[in-house]
Amino acid sequence: MTTLAEHIIVAGAENRPPMLEKSMYDSWAIRIRAFIKGKKNGRMMLDLIDTGPLVYPIVEEDVQTRPRKYSELNEAQQLQDDCDVQATNIILHGLPPDVLYNLFNKFSSVQGETLYEYYWRFSQLINDMHTIGMKMQQVQVNTKFLNALPPEWSKFVTDVKLAKSLYTTNYDQLYAYLSQHERHANEVRIMCERYPDPLALEKLMLVEAQEAGQILDEEKLAFIADLGIEEALVAQQIIP
Repeated sequence: MTTLAEHIIVAGAENRPPMLEKSMYDSWAIRIRAFIKGKKNGRMMLDLIDTGPLVYPIVEEDVQTRPRKYSELNEAQQLQDDCDVQATNIILHGLPPDVLYNLFNKFSSVQGETLYEYYWRFSQLINDMHTIGMKMQQVQVNTKFLNALPPEWSKFVTDVKLAKSLYTTNYDQLYAYLSQHERHANEVRIMCERYPDPLALEKLMLVEAQEAGQILDEEKLAFIADLGIEEALVAQQIIP
């Protein structure tokens, strides 16, 4: 996971924002790095830019996991986090807003990341946009957060859109709602990876149920529906 600071300065040519051509990028990066180096803890800030920011440790609380709060970090971690924030702010104020809009528009999930990692990256981007005074409508932010999730979350994205108002809810609340269903979403992802053809999976489950003399219950039918199979098709299957 990377902050904008690391993304902009360390990224290779293929990842550079379109607003910064190679010659412009190199010149801009040299000036920004020289400016940061002259700041208090400047060398530490440059190290963070090159190696990546502090990722808050995860703690378990009431059978739930959450990242540590800033006040729960030790002194060295707090200094590291402070330096990362300072470096990011310096970089952000030297960038044209179009670069952040471009990153927002292209934001998407990364294969293999957890819901929390996805939420963390999105939060970093939104915080960076707020840092330089960029304003966006709440519904636009929420819609992006939901629509950029991977396919296994489609059912829960639909559910949350029906249950929550995207005009008044914030993406933190959407994350809290979705986190309750991460286990189910992971099961859907694993089954989709194992059986790319949902109809083949349907047939397998029906055959297994038939051999066991069982009828698929509502939960199993809903699970198949999550994989993209029409419920009507499943309902038509007759199991002796």
